[in-house]
Order: sequence, then structure tokens, then C-alpha cells
Amino acid sequence: MVIKVKLRQKPISGNRQSLYLDFYPAVSHPETGELTRREFLGLYINSEKVKDKNGKIKNIKLSPIDKQHNTDTLKIAEQIRQKRENHLNKPEIYTGYEKEQLKIKEQGEQNFVAYFKKLTDKRKDSNHNNWVSTYKYLETFTKGNLKFADLNEKFCDEFKEYLLNTKSNKSDKVTLAQNSAVSYFNKLKAALKQAYKDGYLQTDLNAKIEPIEQAETRRNFLTIKELNSLVKTECNNPLLKSAALFSALTGLRFADIKKLVWGEIEFVANDGYVIRFTQQKTKGVEDLPISEQAYSLLGERKEPTEKVFPGLTYSAYENKHLFQWIGAAGITKDITFHCFRHTFATLQLSKGTDIYTVSKMLGHRDLKTTQIYAKIIDDTKRKASDKVKLDM
Repeated sequence: MVIKVKLRQKPISGNRQSLYLDFYPAVSHPETGELTRREFLGLYINSEKVKDKNGKIKNIKLSPIDKQHNTDTLKIAEQIRQKRENHLNKPEIYTGYEKEQLKIKEQGEQNFVAYFKKLTDKRKDSNHNNWVSTYKYLETFTKGNLKFADLNEKFCDEFKEYLLNTKSNKSDKVTLAQNSAVSYFNKLKAALKQAYKDGYLQTDLNAKIEPIEQAETRRNFLTIKELNSLVKTECNNPLLKSAALFSALTGLRFADIKKLVWGEIEFVANDGYVIRFTQQKTKGVEDLPISEQAYSLLGERKEPTEKVFPGLTYSAYENKHLFQWIGAAGITKDITFHCFRHTFATLQLSKGTDIYTVSKMLGHRDLKTTQIYAKIIDDTKRKASDKVKLDM
């Protein structure tokens, strides 16, 4: 006789459903020996329907976390159902469920830190450096040993606190910057997400943990007057000067300017000059229109494979030339090369370019990133309005 085992749900308090197995025909209870049709699993899921005070059914919207909880719990319950059915009908075989459980146990014993290192080694460019830094903090925090089976929300919260309070690897005299902690914790979340896809984690732990909140950063920029002052001021490194002004006119990052080749710059009839390139940071493919003035900074056109700014480097020595040039122009702000990109964004917004267009020109994936510049403009307007006062 074949015994059928069905997974069923029973409404309990709130909007919860208790999961149980329904046997047909009835089976002997393993403890009392009495025939029974039900076995409650002690597992619960959240229902999208709930009764109000009048007994009417109404729909409720589950959060993404609750939905993921339901998916993971139902998966576990189905595995238990399969095991019960196999034991009742084919007790002599080694069930697929048991094989799966052995596999899960073996994977749970593996080292997550070593797994994170493998993911790190696959990353490239600047993203690779962030993964390397995260790996160093993770290795220090775990002493290099953390089983997948020991990964849980408690560990993630403790690692989050560690990042927010630990000293920087670059200097043991300062605490790790919050936005660096944001970036490193996001790498942990990305690794957890991948581990779930690869089957090392049975639940999507990444979906259950909150990221570290991004801290607002001050973004220095130059005014048109200051930019024109820099145009008229000599720089000990003319190549660096041209690249910086090019960034202010296009919004390009240093890394994208450095790797720019002539083949990526095209002239389109009735449209002007366009740069077609792949962003080094985001890997997004971009078509960026540039002005004739920006193009004039590039000098004589060369072969398609040749770099537009050959020999452009980023170093403490080159930064010295940058700081000297800015100082010679009478500018006292703390300006780095990246501030020229900030300058492009703030000047575009101040001249009336809509935020969506600026976001696309900067290659931002999220409009929220561009909104930081809009806030700078608002602050600038506020300060300007306060300058006009009457003797009252």
C-alpha cells in the first residue's frame, strides 16, 4: 500500500500559517503508536490573507523579507515531506533528501573566508581593490576561519559594528571612514548573495540584513570664475592641466580620461563630437556628447588605438603639481582631480540643465547619486540669498 504524504497549511494567530504533513491512509505515531493523519512540523509562514474583526478575508502585502522567509521555509518543509514519504514507502533506499542533507552539511563545513577570497580574485580594476580591502578586514575579524554553517544575521551585525569602529588599514590612528565601511559591507552582502546562488547557503541571508547607511560627504567644486583663473594660470604639468579642464567640461573620471583612445572620439554630422566608451568603474557603455571647446583641449588627432592623454598618471608627485597650480591661481579650496568632475555636475545644474540629463552625462546608475549635487546647488542658493540684507 502506498502512503501519500501531502504538505498542508493551517491558519493560526495573526496572518501566520502552521505547516503540517497529511498522511493517507493514517500512519502510526512514532512515540504513542496510535494512528494519526497529521504531523505538525513546527514551521510557519506568513499568509497574504487575514480575517478582520467581522470575519471577512482581506489581502495584505508581504514585505520582500517575509516573501523570502516563506520561500525558504516551504523549501525545508518540502524536503521533510519527501523524506517522510520515502521512509514510509521505500525504507530500504538512501533517500534523495538524505543525500541533499549530507551535501548541505558538507558545504556548511567549508570556509566562507576562503570562498570570499576566490570571489575577490575574480574581480578586476578598482572594484578588485575594494574586494581586497574587504577580505583583509574579514580575515582579521574571523581570524581566517568561518564556516558557512556559522553565517547568520548575528555575525553580519557584529561584522557591521566592527567595520564602523575599527581602525583604518592605512593608518592605525584613524577610524575607518563610514563610506568605506559602507562599501566593504556591501561586498560582504554581494558574497552572501552569490553563496546563496551557489548553494552554500540555504537561505538568502543577504536579503535579511540591512546595509550600512551612506554618510553625506562634502563635495568641493570650482566656480566659473575659478575655472577661468586656472585656464590663465600655468601648470608645471601641462598634460595634467588639460586633463583636469577636460574633466570639468565633460564630467569624466580620471580613470576614464587616462584610458581614453582616439578611436572612442567621433564626429557626428549635425550633432558634433561624441565619446563612445565603457566606464571603468561601472562598466556601463556610454555615448557622451562633448563641446568643441572640450575637444580643442585634446590637441592633434592621432591613430585610433593611441591614447588621447599619453603619459597621464596619478601619483603623489603629480598631485603636487595639481596643488601648486591651484594655489598659483589663488584658489584656497581643497581641490583634488575628482573635484573637476564635481565642478561639471554643479555648473550644469546651476545653468539649468535638468538633473536627469546630468545624471546620464555622469554615467550614474542611480539618480540619488546625482541628487547630492542638486543639494549643493540649493545650499549655494541659500547662502547667496542671505548675502542681501537691509538695514532694518
